[in-house]
Amino acid sequence: MSRRVKRRISECSIDEATTLPDDILIQIFSILDYRSRASFAATCQSFRRLGSSPCLWGSLDLRFHKFDTAMANSISSRSKHLSKLEFRGVESADAIIHLRAQSLRELSGEFCQGITDATVSTIAARHTMLQSIQFGPLACEKVSSQGIEAIAHCCPNLTRLHLSGVREVTADAINSLASHCTKLEDVAFMDSNIIDEFALGNLASLRFLSVAGAKQLNWGLAFHRWSRLPNLVGLDASRTDIALDASTRSSWLSLSDKLQIVITLDCPKLEEQGGAAVKYYLEKMKHHNSNDDDERMSGFVAWAERALSQSLVRMAENNLTAAKVVDPFWDRTGATLLLHLLRSSEVDVRERAATAIATFAIVDDDDDYPAATSTVDSTRARRILQSGGVDVLLSFATTSIRQGLQIEALKAIANLCMDSQVAKVVAENGGIAILSNLMRSSNRFVVEEALGGLWNLSLGEELKGLICETGGTKALVDLIFQWPPNSHGILERAAGTVANLVTDEKCNCEVMAAGGVRALTLLAGFSESVGVQEQAARALANLVSHGDVNASNVAVGEEVGAVEALVRITFSQHEGARLEAAGALWNLSFDERNREAIAAAGGIVALISLAKSCSNSSHQGDLQERAAGALWGLSVSEANSVAIGEYGGVPPLIGLACSDIEDVHETAAGALWNIAFEPGNALRILQDGGVSSLIHLCSSSPSRMARFMATLALAYLFDGRMDEYVAERGITQAPFNAMIADRIKMIALNHMGSFVLSFCSDRICDAAMLSQASSAALAQRMQGCLIPEVGFLKCSEVEMKRFVAMLRNACPILKLCSSFALFQFTMPNGRYTSHHVTLLQNAGISRIIQAIASSSTTPVEVKVFVKLLRSNLQLHYHLEDLSNFHTLVCASKLTPILHKL
Repeated sequence: MSRRVKRRISECSIDEATTLPDDILIQIFSILDYRSRASFAATCQSFRRLGSSPCLWGSLDLRFHKFDTAMANSISSRSKHLSKLEFRGVESADAIIHLRAQSLRELSGEFCQGITDATVSTIAARHTMLQSIQFGPLACEKVSSQGIEAIAHCCPNLTRLHLSGVREVTADAINSLASHCTKLEDVAFMDSNIIDEFALGNLASLRFLSVAGAKQLNWGLAFHRWSRLPNLVGLDASRTDIALDASTRSSWLSLSDKLQIVITLDCPKLEEQGGAAVKYYLEKMKHHNSNDDDERMSGFVAWAERALSQSLVRMAENNLTAAKVVDPFWDRTGATLLLHLLRSSEVDVRERAATAIATFAIVDDDDDYPAATSTVDSTRARRILQSGGVDVLLSFATTSIRQGLQIEALKAIANLCMDSQVAKVVAENGGIAILSNLMRSSNRFVVEEALGGLWNLSLGEELKGLICETGGTKALVDLIFQWPPNSHGILERAAGTVANLVTDEKCNCEVMAAGGVRALTLLAGFSESVGVQEQAARALANLVSHGDVNASNVAVGEEVGAVEALVRITFSQHEGARLEAAGALWNLSFDERNREAIAAAGGIVALISLAKSCSNSSHQGDLQERAAGALWGLSVSEANSVAIGEYGGVPPLIGLACSDIEDVHETAAGALWNIAFEPGNALRILQDGGVSSLIHLCSSSPSRMARFMATLALAYLFDGRMDEYVAERGITQAPFNAMIADRIKMIALNHMGSFVLSFCSDRICDAAMLSQASSAALAQRMQGCLIPEVGFLKCSEVEMKRFVAMLRNACPILKLCSSFALFQFTMPNGRYTSHHVTLLQNAGISRIIQAIASSSTTPVEVKVFVKLLRSNLQLHYHLEDLSNFHTLVCASKLTPILHKL
């Protein structure tokens, strides 16, 4: 299609749209978010005119948009009809004064910790028609009573004033409100240290009062003064030290008789009194008088729901620090109350209820880690599920045009999905498709929370395929490319979700095909966020974890900058990032080309440094395991093995071998075994005190695999190669003299022999020494001798030749260790058994087996393992012959068919 035809079609479609009635177009504008509304208005002059209609600018919720001075100036011409504004942060508060919103009636600000008296005074002076001001829920510590007095003088029409965290509310401030704001009905001074209780009694027009979280109230004076307020019907005293005793009971009764509701959530002193006092006073609600009009009742219910939702949010936030007090409440009443508020007619109440659900479901949260690593209370999560709360939240996420409610609902869904049962129901109800669609939103807050939900859903093995089927994997990779590098929350969640998904083989392939390796490399290499780096490294580690060498492993190794980025991350100050980078390098090191690339990128020095940094830390077991594991993988290469010794890798590996953690024993022993093959490294291990560490592993480790590899490392130290190396170069074995060295060798050999002999029971010896024993009978008897994990070890040709040479060594214990090792390396069904058998054939193992069998001086235990080795070889040859026979049979069956063709 030519460009001209495209332009004509576009012009026709615009012309047709502009013929729609204005009221329909305005309705379309009203259901769009602000970004889409601006784009729609920029289409043509007619739409620009309609986009400036006063009815579209009566209310603005800018909490989830960047609202600064520049934006305020850009919309100031359209703000003259603005009556309600919601914002977030101090920068947005400072920008409000640049609007021309003289008709502003309601102002609500969140996260206003840094807002000052000067800003508050300026806002009040420029918007004298204000009827409602709300700053919270975090403490406005820089606002003082002077700011309150400025509000009182400038806003005579004020009916609602809610402030959080004002340290001291003085009598002068309250009296100014009483004098100038004669219509003031709803006052909340929450989480204040000092409030003048006496002065509050001067607010004659007051209907609703909240002192929730107040620290130092004289309740006797408060009850006495507030009982004289003629219109007071609602009091919120939640999270205070309110108590009833003989001195306050009469004044409290006088006050409570005129109140319709008293909210006393999380008031420990009142709860401790128990009995009739709590039954009579706690959350007291009177039936409303039938003569009251519906409007007054509606206002009363709305206030009660707002107060309850605010207190529930704060209680949920304090859930961890006040667990003993709060937990019974959530189990008994809190969840039910939240579900009721979730269905409120007030949108801000629904939003706070969703916030509280998102918070109270979590019982172990760490700010340093994302939601996916927190702990969910399954009982609470499932109570929300059983009461229909999940369906309501999903509905808010898809249908709400108020982004605040949508975002909080998504956050609640994400946290609840950490419970497997809730996650399953969310997926069954279309939650995966909903979240996948919302992560394409242009609003970063919506995208972040949608990704949080997918991240937690991707923890379920059975749900990974569903995410894949909805196109989620490609969308995640595309999203990483689309969002700028400073979108840390989005990129961290996207990378974390990918990291979970790629453990599934199908998802792994899809991520590869979508360009996931490049996307993750960009995050690992260029992001300034340690959280993004950690999740990108984890995703790369999981991507290459399928088998020793796979397409993903090769692709990551060949990706420009991938290895270098992972090496850099090992120097991160964040332990989680270092951990994942070390894991990725460990997985990559299974491929020979990757080992060379890691070494070329400085990976050996980096991993040695990492091993040093954590070798003496008892609480860094995972990091120790991965650092040693990566060095183990790199040391498979002879050049890398030498480099590890030369760059100081022996001492930290010896330190890791002394760890209390079994998994660390295995990786450290594996690395020491590999590097000990080189005589120079063997000498370093001896001189740095590594023999005692290897002896400890050989004799005491709970891991048979670690004991096995420690034994082989000791065998390399004492099979004579190191002595030849020392003699050739004229090196002294300081700090040891010959007598001490011989003593160390004798102790080591004794422990090596004890380990091997622990596998040589009388039953096995008897079976092996019977000349008529069949290979099948021996195979059955020897199962108890096998260390299954050894089947995953792969030895090189020079290593196998060295073990074969040990069979000729004069030392009986070295012969024993060698025969035991070769028996393990040729175990039936081992991954590399065929490889090892071929190498042994080339090394002339048959002649050596015959020589040992016919020798009269060879120890019985050596003969036992040599016979077991021969049994393994015979079994392998037999299975190979059967395989060849099967191939021949299949070919013979195909021959007639081929002739016919």
